[in-house]
Amino acid sequence: MILLNDRRTRRRRLGACAIAGGLLAALLVAAPAGATPDPGDVPPTPKEVSKSAQAEAREAIESGEIPGQDVIVHSANIEHLANIPKDVLPGTNTDLAFQGRYAIAGNYDGFRIFDISNPKSPKTVAQVLCPGSQNDVSVSGDLLFLSTDSSRSDSSCSSTTQPATEKSSWEGMKVFDISDKRNPRYVAAVETACGSHTHTLVPQRRNVYVYVSSYSPSAAYPDCRPPHDGISVIKVPRNAPEKAAVVGFPVLFPGEGPDGGGNPGGPTNPGVSKTTGCHDITVLPSKDLAAGACMGDGILFSVEDPEHPKVIDRVQDNVNFSFWHSATFNQKANKVVFTDELGGGPAATCNAATGPNRGADGIYDIVGKGDERKLVFRSYFKIPRHQADTENCVAHNGSLIPVKGRDLMVQAWYQGGVSVWEFTDSSKPREIAYFERGPMSTDRLTFGGSWSAYYYNGYIYSNEITKGFDVLKIKDRRTDPARWVHLRELNVQTQPDYFG
Repeated sequence: MILLNDRRTRRRRLGACAIAGGLLAALLVAAPAGATPDPGDVPPTPKEVSKSAQAEAREAIESGEIPGQDVIVHSANIEHLANIPKDVLPGTNTDLAFQGRYAIAGNYDGFRIFDISNPKSPKTVAQVLCPGSQNDVSVSGDLLFLSTDSSRSDSSCSSTTQPATEKSSWEGMKVFDISDKRNPRYVAAVETACGSHTHTLVPQRRNVYVYVSSYSPSAAYPDCRPPHDGISVIKVPRNAPEKAAVVGFPVLFPGEGPDGGGNPGGPTNPGVSKTTGCHDITVLPSKDLAAGACMGDGILFSVEDPEHPKVIDRVQDNVNFSFWHSATFNQKANKVVFTDELGGGPAATCNAATGPNRGADGIYDIVGKGDERKLVFRSYFKIPRHQADTENCVAHNGSLIPVKGRDLMVQAWYQGGVSVWEFTDSSKPREIAYFERGPMSTDRLTFGGSWSAYYYNGYIYSNEITKGFDVLKIKDRRTDPARWVHLRELNVQTQPDYFG
């Protein structure tokens, strides 16, 4: 089924009663999902919404304003080629990485490797059971890296959950040898302070440096106490990954107080997350540059010396940003798109009550040169289709679509689906394509949708939290030139020089 984007109807009124019911307001001030060192290994519990919100969702479906429950809709320039449901790993699907003809899909229960040589019919090559949220994945050569951000009884793949208050608990980075894609081999584990919510590779010839992002310390956690105002740096020798080790903890937010010098959050800045670390970092190795999305702060820093990154500029948005979640450079490295994960992921924020500037992308130009570069805000972008109050929806993981002379991006929005949009004019971003499913439920706010949506070698791949692995193809004159750009490897948080 195809539903063309009717912005007039999709912007009508969905979600207007949510705050009156108290549900959305409670979600927006809650801590983001998975923000503590022990978020657990199960998705958030579904929450029943008000009777009026249920009725509104049903009316919107009946009128055609939003698609029916689980019904697939998309713009005319998007084709849905394949969906591969979950198999032996039942947990939450998370991030994606690519190498050659393979896609690696993270899952709270481990990871799955697909052969995507035929994008219309991906084949499962391996499924590795290794529980521990979030299990974000990256690859470099023969090595695969897996983030663990829930307290475990030990570092093995047979570990069980264990409270973060226990000194013996483990969380951090796991390393696998994937030289044989059918038989990944676990070769190393490195414990890091507060675990590894996400990670970013800074690959070099002999070593791979790993920037580990984690946050939300507590005096009750022996291995995750405040202040936690930096990132762990792991050095992994390619020829001896078993010798992987933490080589530093650079402080990105120096300050005098017990919590460091990041954004203090509320009550000073109501509705804004207190900065106690970073959520995600994106590096642009060709420019020795990185952008960090760090809870209450966005930062630009140099990685010329990967063991000693240096902050160049720092910005805050205490009006519309709640939780700085991720970052994406444009190819020229004169812009950064930051995402705001308002509500932490499980909340319904793509509605009239929330509006167009919260839970959105913030587009910043990079002006100046060298250490004098500054991040300058230009505009917000949010999908132009309101979702029901039973659909979790907010800006999430995406990647560039490599076209010279244009700034194009594909992005996941949880149950808001997959959006392709352009920000060539930083002040006037616009959507050019989309794909989504109707709400999973019309009476409960249920966690689902696209976690990550990335462009790789001519196709869009989406890891859908509950439905599985989707393959999309976009046919549009604005994106068509990207089909000629082919990579041997892609970790979106380690942005390639597409035209170098």
